[in-house]
Amino acid sequence: MVPSAFLFHFLFFFSLLISFSFSDSDSDSDSNSVGPTFHRVFPRPLIVEYPEFEAGLRCGAWRVAGEANNLGAWRTIPEECTEYVKEYMTGKGYAVDLEMVSKEAEEFARSVPLGSDGKDAWIFDIDETLLSNLPYYAAHGYGLEVFDHEKFNNWVEKGVAPAIEPSLKLYEDVLNLGFKVILLTGRSERHRSVTVDNLINAGFKEWDQLILRNSDDQGKRAVLYKSEKRSEMEKDGYRILGNSGDQWSDLLGSSVSVRSFKLPNPMYYIP
Repeated sequence: MVPSAFLFHFLFFFSLLISFSFSDSDSDSDSNSVGPTFHRVFPRPLIVEYPEFEAGLRCGAWRVAGEANNLGAWRTIPEECTEYVKEYMTGKGYAVDLEMVSKEAEEFARSVPLGSDGKDAWIFDIDETLLSNLPYYAAHGYGLEVFDHEKFNNWVEKGVAPAIEPSLKLYEDVLNLGFKVILLTGRSERHRSVTVDNLINAGFKEWDQLILRNSDDQGKRAVLYKSEKRSEMEKDGYRILGNSGDQWSDLLGSSVSVRSFKLPNPMYYIP
């Protein structure tokens, strides 16, 4: 028996061959000839290459490798993937992925029995986890430009980053379940006031702690800095059950949570 897929492709290409071969509108045919001609040259190859489609596949593979932590350290997105990252971040893909992460985290949060001492904690990163800096990155090539601390600090100081809505829902859910929420960010201590105002205006309230980098933390790799802060939480008696962040350095290292939830972010990488 001939496989149906093979038969379909055979019939499809055979029909193309017939349609081109029996066309009587060939400008190269003899004007005095009568009936169909059989010497028509096809205007293009039957097997068509799609360079844009292939680029999309390669950029998709690159993004998945980054989300799976299979890429080495990188400073900018690949130049050929600029449009791909833009379409992902501003389209349905990013929104659906965020919703999936939030849904899975919520299901885990509801499944965990909490103690009566108020020491069950959920850690949230801030940038690209609770607050979106997409307006900033849209003006800087969606990660194509090398990160500029001064420019980003100027953006932070405006205090207008919007909430990531699925994260806001998760945030409210874990609070209502009885978790203590701890915010652990790589932002500098000098941005405490503007960060507090931005979070409140975006809908985030009632956190237990907001931890920012102080002078002793400057220059530390994020994975070390956040591991140290989680260790301090454990020494204070907290049980870290959940942790949400957009970077693997938010989640890996020591004193890790029972479950960690990685939000998508193909725009930048923080070691």
